[in-house]
Amino acid sequence: MKAHKFLVVGVGRYGSSIARKLAEKGAEVYAFDLKESKIEAIKDEVAMAVTLDSTDIKALQTQNVTDVDAAVVSIGENFEAVMLTSVHLMDMGIKRVIARANGPQQISILEKLGITEILSPETEVAEAVTEQLINPSVISFLQLPDNYEIAEIMAPRAVENRSIQDLDLRNKYQLTLVTIKREFTVEKKGETIVEQHVLGVPNSETVIHKNDTLVVFGTMKDVERFIQINE
Repeated sequence: MKAHKFLVVGVGRYGSSIARKLAEKGAEVYAFDLKESKIEAIKDEVAMAVTLDSTDIKALQTQNVTDVDAAVVSIGENFEAVMLTSVHLMDMGIKRVIARANGPQQISILEKLGITEILSPETEVAEAVTEQLINPSVISFLQLPDNYEIAEIMAPRAVENRSIQDLDLRNKYQLTLVTIKREFTVEKKGETIVEQHVLGVPNSETVIHKNDTLVVFGTMKDVERFIQINE
């Protein structure tokens, strides 16, 4: 399987935590920061660590990072640098740019720049960010002791139109299906909208549909294996 590649721009306490956790999971991580002391602190734990000004697009272009799976812009103290860096990375063709914001005004500005994945103080849990970077199919998860989690994942393509009995999640993947969230088209106030509803406790004959969200319980490793085999 192809190794994941990630760029983390801004390796203060939060950014360095994400970079380290990604590297621990086997990802190839590139770290950029304007401060040499921060790069020195992490250089031995990532694939590449470079001191540079990420607001300078020419400096970014010299590093050959356009093939990364995602870039996390976690510059905490300078929102102008967050904006400029994010725009430069998008202009360079990086597929996923995830930027850090403090407060609703900054979130609104980033959204207007076309950034759809935004880290706010309320969501700044490095473990959660790392999991969603490694597995974009993971919508959210609750980490439990002993490496277990309850995860909400987008139904992988290979499981669509298959029954719970056919999937045999417990025996094949050591996972327990807690419930399924399914999209329904409804009429409200004269408008047709799509709502997501919980199906309750699925039975063995329940068939998984396209766009279903599966809520599963198991170890992080087994959740990742299920996604990788069926994506």
